[in-house]
Amino acid sequence: MSSKKIVRVGDVLIGGGNPVVIQSMTNVNPLDEIALINQVSALADAGCQIVRLAVPNMEAAEVFGRVRKKVKIPLVADIHFDYRLAIAALERGADKIRINPGNIGSIDKVRKVVKAAGERGVPIRVGVNSGSLEKDILSKRGGVDAEGLAESAIRNLRMIEDMGYDNLVISLKSSDVAMNYKAHKIIARKTDYPIHIGITEAGTPETGRLKSGIGLGALLLEGIGDTMRVSLTADPLEEVKFAKDILYALGMRKDRVNLVSCPTCGRTSIDLVGLANKVEEALKREKINDPITVAIMGCVVNGPGEAKEADYGIAGGVGKGIIFSKGEVLETVEEEKLPDELIKIIKTDRTDKYGKR
Repeated sequence: MSSKKIVRVGDVLIGGGNPVVIQSMTNVNPLDEIALINQVSALADAGCQIVRLAVPNMEAAEVFGRVRKKVKIPLVADIHFDYRLAIAALERGADKIRINPGNIGSIDKVRKVVKAAGERGVPIRVGVNSGSLEKDILSKRGGVDAEGLAESAIRNLRMIEDMGYDNLVISLKSSDVAMNYKAHKIIARKTDYPIHIGITEAGTPETGRLKSGIGLGALLLEGIGDTMRVSLTADPLEEVKFAKDILYALGMRKDRVNLVSCPTCGRTSIDLVGLANKVEEALKREKINDPITVAIMGCVVNGPGEAKEADYGIAGGVGKGIIFSKGEVLETVEEEKLPDELIKIIKTDRTDKYGKR
């Protein structure tokens, strides 16, 4: 159900079956050019693909323009209330602008923004959230609900389409996970525009990860979502890290080892918890990021049998364990030597297959 329409943001393609794009937003002073450049660069290094910056006033628009010239990653100008800020950001090189037409003001003001974006071929992200629904929709629906969110989003899309512009990305967010899910299901049936997904005001890292993991994971499994942001009350780098984790867990990113391990039980006669942690740490330390599956299993019941498809694995015994590959036992090793021997085998195979060391 990924959108059919493709939107280009800088050199990044959104929609049309392209991989889901990870976004985040700076949280440093929008007037501090050096801090912005440093944070944008750190986000890019962490795997963020598009970064949004708040542009609350004209001075911030000037800073935005200077930052735009000094970083390579596409930048989005986040605009509220004043249409002139959107135009100023576009004039200074914004790769996309994010507006909520409902708080920009009159239709004429929205039209001026659309005209400026159209002249430059810059996409507009039309954003709607549960705290900004139009009064008539709130009155009709008796409050905020999924149907009202979708109705507001469609209304704003149609308004800009009527101005002759369709270079658009749609975004509708709620902090209510179930409402957010339902609203996106409705909107996905009614539009082919790329959809930016997220759980707004998700909370601290602990609660925010839980809400985002459930809310975004459910949408992505439905095929809904072309670009995403995990919104956390934390360092934006944490947003990027967890977004990558979600995509990896869903099999939408294959840039790391798939480490699987069984739960402990009464059959386990080996320090499975310690063993799994040591292998995970060793994989990171050795920078092994190949798309392979490594299984750490507590006994022969869950060893080469259940994990026979794993590229590499360990099955515990009493004070020792076996190392296997694709269900075939390679060797038996003392417990304390298992992590090192497993990593040694993986590294040897990497060198033979890819020339990696």
